[in-house]
Amino acid sequence: MAEDSNKPSWVDLGPIESLRDPPLRQINVGQRRIALSFLDGKFGAVSGVCNHAGGPLGKGKLDGEYIVCPWHHWKFHHASGLGEPGYEEDKVPSYALKVEKGHLFLNPKPVSPRGHLPHPPHPVARTPERAPGPTRVVGISATVMDEKYPRYSTSEALLEHALAHAREEEGAEVKLIRLNALKFRHCEGYYSKSAHACTWPCSITQMDDKDELDQVYEALVHWADVVLVATPIRWGAASSLYYKMVERLNCIQNQITLHNRVLIRNKTAAFIITGGQDNVQAVAGQMLTFFGEVGFVFPPFPFIAHTLGWNEEDMEHNADFVRDSEALRQGARQLASRSVHMSRDVIERNLCPEKIERGGRKAHTPAKDTEKTV
Repeated sequence: MAEDSNKPSWVDLGPIESLRDPPLRQINVGQRRIALSFLDGKFGAVSGVCNHAGGPLGKGKLDGEYIVCPWHHWKFHHASGLGEPGYEEDKVPSYALKVEKGHLFLNPKPVSPRGHLPHPPHPVARTPERAPGPTRVVGISATVMDEKYPRYSTSEALLEHALAHAREEEGAEVKLIRLNALKFRHCEGYYSKSAHACTWPCSITQMDDKDELDQVYEALVHWADVVLVATPIRWGAASSLYYKMVERLNCIQNQITLHNRVLIRNKTAAFIITGGQDNVQAVAGQMLTFFGEVGFVFPPFPFIAHTLGWNEEDMEHNADFVRDSEALRQGARQLASRSVHMSRDVIERNLCPEKIERGGRKAHTPAKDTEKTV
């Protein structure tokens, strides 16, 4: 007699006593990843693949009756797979369970489908394409000062001088972004959970409409041809605000690692570094390395700098020195010109690749699952 193909094919998951603790776990049933839970004396089983970016739901945590994805905190009911209230149709498949002779069995054929609510892509997620027009220069000031009580910033003053020269003498469009005027969250290290948890744009930007780093993403990836970054030196390093920004730019570099997709093409970067203590080479080295890793190219002599040095840390007169220095202003003007000229040459010749092999940087690829996400 032929076997009934509609008859459930139950899989023995093991003794129920061994599956009650921890209350949430990730298990594999064939090629399916399952989030198995035990709550209020009952088991639940839903797909272990989150709708958003494929996060492992079984490695998350329970919040009441809902599983919270460990990657980006989307929530799904632990037994039905429905999304949290208001988002019920954003759901993951659920599975039938039964207990026989002290063992828990699962039918690997889902009893409910995966569902997606429409989520329009973030505006900065569009394909980068340079719009026609003159050279565009964005200046990013990383000085950390209270916006309500501004005072003279040596790095920002030289940046403003460079931007004015680019506009007035080189015919460029210019824009200044002061990081201390933007409200944006710190990088939360999603990449440390999985390379695939670090999304473009940053998941923080996608989830938090009050996060203003989208202005930096828009400028670097889409608007600007030239990026001039100005920072003070703080204990031998760039400012903490600079690092807060570049950690959130990891999502740009990660697109290369994961998808061989270069978001930054035919764009030029240069730097202005000032401080009361020496360590210019180390600060410039980090900035050159990071911006080179995301795709920027550099003009000859790609930074200008000023410090009084360790033995001459005369901070009372340092600001006056910079304010009165024609040599530093001339350096800022020349840096702007070198950067604009390099940018025009790079754009005209289309020098930068759309793809680049990442030798030694191959990202881990999660095991495939028969339940696709998006």
